[in-house]
Amino acid sequence: MARSRKQTLIIFGGAFGVSFGSIWSHKLRSFLTLLGIIIGVASVVSVGAAIEGLRSYVTDSLEEVLGSNTMVVARILGINISYEEYMEMLRKHKPIRLEDMNAVQELCGDCEAISPAMDRNDDVKRGSRIYEQARITGTNEDLVKIQKIDLEEGRFLSAFDVTRTVDSAVIGTDIRDELFGPVDPIGKTIRIGGDKFTVIGIEAKKGSNLIGGSTDNLIYIPYTSYMKKYGARLEIAFRVKSPSKETFFYTRDEVRQILRARHKLRPNQDDDFSLLALTDIQEEIDAFIAVLTVVIIPVIAISMLIAAIVVMNIMLVIVTERTVEIGMRKALGARRKDILLQFLVESALLATIGGIIGVLIAYLVSFIIVAYTPVPMFITLTYIIVAVLSSGGIGVVSGIYPAFKASKLDPIVALMRE
Repeated sequence: MARSRKQTLIIFGGAFGVSFGSIWSHKLRSFLTLLGIIIGVASVVSVGAAIEGLRSYVTDSLEEVLGSNTMVVARILGINISYEEYMEMLRKHKPIRLEDMNAVQELCGDCEAISPAMDRNDDVKRGSRIYEQARITGTNEDLVKIQKIDLEEGRFLSAFDVTRTVDSAVIGTDIRDELFGPVDPIGKTIRIGGDKFTVIGIEAKKGSNLIGGSTDNLIYIPYTSYMKKYGARLEIAFRVKSPSKETFFYTRDEVRQILRARHKLRPNQDDDFSLLALTDIQEEIDAFIAVLTVVIIPVIAISMLIAAIVVMNIMLVIVTERTVEIGMRKALGARRKDILLQFLVESALLATIGGIIGVLIAYLVSFIIVAYTPVPMFITLTYIIVAVLSSGGIGVVSGIYPAFKASKLDPIVALMRE
């Protein structure tokens, strides 16, 4: 048994050595043969990196903006809702008021944090300097428990600011740079639509989003000041955070029941409000990415099929070129399976080298994209393994017919071709 294994290793080693020598001696032809596989594998890995990067970016962005284990309550929320669905919700759903949030805050035992979400655009001024259409957000001190907020300087809103309706503001770096320049803004006043607010904090720079829009043009103010300024009976939305992933669904059900009771809904009536969880958004994103992958895969598969045909044609040429060599090896005792193995190994090795080059090119492309654009790219081990194995598999499949043809050559006929 040990001898048989040793012989097998020797046979494979010899086949590998001969194959590598043949490929190396015809470098240009080998490279041109592999172009299809190189492009196909580079495309597979690059697209996979883009998909994983998109998934990671969206998930991280959602968790950063919405927070983990969170839900949003509003009059109308939804993903991919049609115009008809929107109008139906507008007709049936009631506006969410501050009293609804207060009821949840008072009665929900499983709610770790609750924060209103009030947003609108407004001009911000300091002296003669103006920042047009800043994003004004009315919120409370619980926001830092729900989403990640890093401060470059100062502090965030406190419970005192909210309960006493203190006109304080936490500004983004775009606002700071435009209105203050090199001047320290802490303790200075700005005017939001004409009303004075004191700057108490500066949010750390977050940069651009995936489509290039700024995320540093926000101003956080107490929701009580927001409602005093823009209207006490505003329709609002609010966000709720559960203590953990394990308790999230219990918390969501508790919030739903509190709102249903407050809106006096009977058991057979649908909710007259929308409740959207971060998990719902992630499921929709995963479904979209799955559809995107299904659409892209056939295109890449066609390019790989064309590459396989090219490899098979070249292997047929190689068999023709080496007819005398095959006849000589058979005359010296080589069996059909030895010849078959030789050409299968050469075809698989050729394609695998193309796969490895394709992966390296994908790494280079990903590095350039990450370095010069905001688009994230993540090359995972799974895509590398799939790419290399698939390219090797293409080599084996493409080499079956040429190898079978080589193994069937009559040694006398083959030697007479010389």
